[in-house]
Amino acid sequence: MATVSRMYDNYRDAVATVQELEAASIPHDDISLIANADAHGRETTTTHPTTQESHAGSGAATGAGIGAALGGGAGLLAGIGSLAIPGVGPIVAAGWLVATLAGLGVGAASGGLIGALTGAGMGKDEAEVYDEGVRRGGSLVSVRVPDADAARIEAILSRHAASDWQARRTEYQAAGWTPGR
Repeated sequence: MATVSRMYDNYRDAVATVQELEAASIPHDDISLIANADAHGRETTTTHPTTQESHAGSGAATGAGIGAALGGGAGLLAGIGSLAIPGVGPIVAAGWLVATLAGLGVGAASGGLIGALTGAGMGKDEAEVYDEGVRRGGSLVSVRVPDADAARIEAILSRHAASDWQARRTEYQAAGWTPGR
């Protein structure tokens, strides 16, 4: 099993990617969307960005409205909810990463999003960039797929203005970002 992920600067590109994955018969249980709620003008139910409590259930109504407006109300986007990740802040999220984060208690000790992604087999360098990208307002789409399907999924993820994580890492570091801080 492989985890294939891409970061999008535009939430609409991430939503279009999720919709294309669904149209390609990728099971909803294998797709995740994580987006910075504040950067995309979304309201969350969290009151403090460093809370370790998941608010996915209480934010589901708000998230479902967002998903319905942008995703037609069907599929993964209809179940989008809200929670907070330490160091990242309030996010809107749906999919397997939400369950992983909630299972970890979104704990700082586990590394939050970085821990969830590395636990799914992603390299730490790549996971750190995605964590920072979400913190800065990006939207992450991540898909768990059998190794044989990875190339097909990578092609879908690359169609909608995805950023290159290695180039983004260089850009962030040039601006003073230090991984693992």
